[in-house]
Amino acid sequence: MFLHSHPYEPFLFRETTKLIVGTLPPPRFSTRNLKPGDVDFCYGSADGQLWRILERIFDLQLSWETTTSAVEQRKNFLRRRRIGICDIVKSARRLRMDASDLGMQDIQLRDLLGYLHAYPKVHTLLFTGGNSKNGPEFLFRKLLKREGLTMRPVSLEVPRIHEFFLAEGRNIRTISLTAPSGAANRAVGSMKAYQRLKEKNPEFNTVDFRVMQYKAYF
Repeated sequence: MFLHSHPYEPFLFRETTKLIVGTLPPPRFSTRNLKPGDVDFCYGSADGQLWRILERIFDLQLSWETTTSAVEQRKNFLRRRRIGICDIVKSARRLRMDASDLGMQDIQLRDLLGYLHAYPKVHTLLFTGGNSKNGPEFLFRKLLKREGLTMRPVSLEVPRIHEFFLAEGRNIRTISLTAPSGAANRAVGSMKAYQRLKEKNPEFNTVDFRVMQYKAYF
């Protein structure tokens, strides 16, 4: 069984106001077997869509190569927008060498609530996935339950929005975005909102749909 440990420390800084929260990158980032086009940073997979989406929203003109400059491009963007990254999974065991959330076993979680206490300007968590088993929202709910905290629904439309009170006077909102992965394309295709847009414009695709969704929250 493969021990899949997260290869990156959380990317956090004093001015952080929003946190991107996922699970684990593909195993090759942990085994250091990156392929051409991968960027050695959070969500740096050449096959992933998060940075492609952000590139379109903000016209970033990013480099897609395994270089220090490509990493710095992304870090500089995050600092300018006051966005941090703190994936919720520290490590998990896998029978198969893939990146599926369902395939994770013996999951060890990061102390995400501790990070929220340490960075008091954070007011929004941007989950890169929803409440399906082992998804970031699902695992975060486990953390809250341990502390006797609960999430209150604000909107149950996709993307679902919740909020919780971390401490007196501090309310934090969570946004469960449609996962920026090819595996989620089937789910996007079944959404009525996507189907309506596709009917109006046959060239509209699942990445276009995510760009529209993410733009409202980044």
